[in-house]
Amino acid sequence: MALHPEYLRVFWKTQHQLLRMDGALSLPERHYVAIMASARHHCVYLVSLHTACFLQVGGDPRWLEGLSYAPLKLRRLNDVNKYLAHRPWLITKEHIKSLLKSPGGHAWSLAELIHALVLLTHFHALSSFILGCGIYPPEGKDFIRRPSSPDVRISERCSTPQEAERVLAQMKELDEEEQEEPSEEEMETRFEEEKRECVMVTSNGDPVHSVSASVLCFLEDPDFGYIDFSRRGEQTPPTFHAHDYTWEDHGYSLLHRLYPEVGQLLDDKFQVAYNLTYHTIASHSEVDTFKLRRAIWNYIQCIYGIRYDDYDYGEVNRLLERSLKVYMKTVTCHPERVTRQLYNDFWRQFKHSEKVISKLVLQQKITLAAYL
Repeated sequence: MALHPEYLRVFWKTQHQLLRMDGALSLPERHYVAIMASARHHCVYLVSLHTACFLQVGGDPRWLEGLSYAPLKLRRLNDVNKYLAHRPWLITKEHIKSLLKSPGGHAWSLAELIHALVLLTHFHALSSFILGCGIYPPEGKDFIRRPSSPDVRISERCSTPQEAERVLAQMKELDEEEQEEPSEEEMETRFEEEKRECVMVTSNGDPVHSVSASVLCFLEDPDFGYIDFSRRGEQTPPTFHAHDYTWEDHGYSLLHRLYPEVGQLLDDKFQVAYNLTYHTIASHSEVDTFKLRRAIWNYIQCIYGIRYDDYDYGEVNRLLERSLKVYMKTVTCHPERVTRQLYNDFWRQFKHSEKVISKLVLQQKITLAAYL
């Protein structure tokens, strides 16, 4: 992340606000929610880190024996946690109501719940980023280590096909074709085709590492995970039209009203990730990378059944090669399955810093999809 100082700065400000500054949740509760969120994606790195932080701020060690030892109020977050992590389209207002109106002193205040939800989405996305970078503990151990860079040596790069040249050529063609705008029907057809294509892009088999006992104890329903939003022969939820409920017009104003200190920070983080570019692609400079970045941004939303009505999804297939799609879907939906081979297989000509930008975009779109 430090390869991109502008993003790192706003990331640290956001995390500092969530974990250390004034907020509705106590310090131990914040770190425990972080543990719960990280455990959903088997992120041992974050579970270990926040276990240590939980104890440092005075958390009850008994809670660390597993989720069943935590207060009922925290345990009741489990359903929302697993839905947000794996199938956010299943969240309904009834889930929120049940947390706010629980009898017996176990209800959440609105301020507490907002704080918890922001923490959950933050650490779900951060888990994907960390696992996408190949950060695992040594085999059989649950302590944190400084990971080696997954960078690819020059000798490992493949000269054919020329990915950078192919992407540049496709972006140039798209610029030349902009005068011929497709009809609304054609735009919808292309989105539905891309949605079906998402199902065909399969992630990388089983988890790379067995689930650590230090993670498993914080999971209820550990087998619950992502399923394709659009599956052939099955009834699926209706497509979510992003313009009906946007972060800019609705999500930001709601969060700014309920948790103003974080609303602006999240907006800054989204904007930095969306606009982050150094105008380069591999060895090429002075390149307008907007179309490529937008294709990545919108493809991730498509995986969750979210559509931007004014976007031509035909651009996705032209700009994103299959190996990149496989990596993106795995990091987004099954980050515990990411392997070094998956990382090495896409954008072989691109710089390591450019590949990290794709992961920062993934991180923000996972978060944003959950808010929508």
